[in-house]
Amino acid sequence: MSKTGLFITFEGPEGSGKSTQAQLLSDSLRKVGTETLLLQDPGSTKLGKQLREWLLRGEIGNCTPMTEAFLFIASRTALVQEHIVPAMKKGAVVICDRFHDSTVAYQGFAGGVDPKWLDKVGRMAIGNVMPDMTIVLDLPVTEGFNRIGAGRDNIERRALDFHKRVRQGYLDLAESQKQRFITIDARLDVADIHIEVLRRISHKLMRSGNSVEAISRGAMFRELAKASTNSRNSSAHGVG
Repeated sequence: MSKTGLFITFEGPEGSGKSTQAQLLSDSLRKVGTETLLLQDPGSTKLGKQLREWLLRGEIGNCTPMTEAFLFIASRTALVQEHIVPAMKKGAVVICDRFHDSTVAYQGFAGGVDPKWLDKVGRMAIGNVMPDMTIVLDLPVTEGFNRIGAGRDNIERRALDFHKRVRQGYLDLAESQKQRFITIDARLDVADIHIEVLRRISHKLMRSGNSVEAISRGAMFRELAKASTNSRNSSAHGVG
């Protein structure tokens, strides 16, 4: 596939604020007239919605990590074909709350399926349609669960050690694929994380120098970061 859009994913352990930051990024881009598609994996296709209900509520019994992995991969294949590829061909910025790396972290590093093998199989299934950038919101596991509180789903109820392996899996992925990954401290204030997301995306695009379009987009993200910073500072000082 010849990509003309920009594909950004948010990853991280439970309670790190992925959905919030994905929404904030989408909102910021739409305010300046950028065509944006916000997705959830699983959850943005008919198959994905059903799978999310099955797995998170534990409605299909005790699946093995391998079974979970293939269910997520099947759902992701539909997401790519139905939404991501068409949007990218139109030049949109696609933002996805979780994607391929979640399966590698949860079912691979934490679940015991060989991460390298799972990474290879997962990429093949989605035709190597991978994110241009993946933002990992890193947070200590206990802090994440303090944010979530008592209302935990089937995956969130798994042992603390499982979730610690998930977190470390993300950090290992980020370390091994520095060109794609951006790691941000999710203990920061929500507004500060959003500004950092914009800054880091801009920096990565500007440094890539792959095309005039990439540099232009980098400048756009830089201006969005400046505007968000000014708004943050004005609010802090009671201006306006």
